Amino acid sequence: MSMAPQELENSASKYASDAIKADSQGAKGMAIANYQNAIDVLVKITKLYPQAKINQIYQERIVAYKNRIIQLQKINSGIEPVVDPNATPEEQKQSLEKKEDDSFEDLIMKEKPDVKWSECIGLDNAKNALRESIVYPSKRPDLFPLGWPRGMLLYGPPGCGKTILAAATANELDGYFITVDAASMMSKWLGEAEKNVSKLFKMARRYAERDNKPVILFVDEVDSLLGERTSEVGGEVRSKNQFLSEMDGVNGKGKEILLYVIGATNKPWSLDAPFLRRFQKRIYVSLPALEAREKLFNLYTAPLNMNIRVNSHTLARTFDGYSASDIRDVCQSAQLKVVNELFNQPDYKQPMEGDELSKPRELVMNDFKEIKLKRNPSVSPDMIKGFHMWSEQYQAL
Repeated sequence: MSMAPQELENSASKYASDAIKADSQGAKGMAIANYQNAIDVLVKITKLYPQAKINQIYQERIVAYKNRIIQLQKINSGIEPVVDPNATPEEQKQSLEKKEDDSFEDLIMKEKPDVKWSECIGLDNAKNALRESIVYPSKRPDLFPLGWPRGMLLYGPPGCGKTILAAATANELDGYFITVDAASMMSKWLGEAEKNVSKLFKMARRYAERDNKPVILFVDEVDSLLGERTSEVGGEVRSKNQFLSEMDGVNGKGKEILLYVIGATNKPWSLDAPFLRRFQKRIYVSLPALEAREKLFNLYTAPLNMNIRVNSHTLARTFDGYSASDIRDVCQSAQLKVVNELFNQPDYKQPMEGDELSKPRELVMNDFKEIKLKRNPSVSPDMIKGFHMWSEQYQAL
């Protein structure tokens, strides 16, 4: 009788854990055997459930384990143990746990970003929703006897400012900004996603409680962690259930601490319904409108050598449907164009020390028109239609 997917994954996870432990203690032969057993089980899972979304992660683990086997086979004099083989079992356990925590810390960033509200051009609805949900309660909690939202979902096309919105919100507060890529949490180690979710929230609570300061936990690509639960194997289900439990703790028992969770996604329709309820605010971060595009062109062309006849309003109309990052890329491409011309002049010479530096010519309107012919917007009309349809049903400002 074949094993269930969760049993297979548990088996692979145990083999991998035993391999890592043996590897860290210098038991080369045992490590190789357990790595190979983990590979065999993972191969079996991918063949039995070829449509499972987590198979990409399993393939990455298979490659990693194979590479480690090759490294161990090349070592003739043993490997340097990660922990002291002569230490007591308790000391070895503490050493391994510390190394696991240090490895997990690599997934996150804890610093106050230098991003201001003024840099979030347009996006007024999104900025207002974040201010009233995070900034105001953090500064005057006494004004909110019924509490306030702790979970915010920023969704919309890529390159429209979801990350910069979260960073600007954190910059308004005297607190911490913890950002993590959900995809990295899922693929860090086989069977570790559930533990990583728990560690992430535990660490965020520790920062909030220790200093009594607000903490923004920003989870990028949250759909990779919270997508619809179909054709999944055990690890995905357990990690999602853990996230649900942690979010319930933030929204319920965590009222006394200033901990906020902001999730960002380009694919809100892939999110499972139970998770949407945990994000009380669901905020559409849309493509910039005409006025916002004009301000974006003013921002990104300011340091460039522009001809006086180049009109930002005309540029904004010309590049309708382009995202904020698209507009930045357009301005960058225009500058690259004139720099390329400078370097390819027949009489161009590399300046010596003390020489006056030659400069590229002024950017003219025709440069931007040529860029438009070569660079299409990164967001399709069909994608925008999908966001509008989803917003009609689920948006919550």
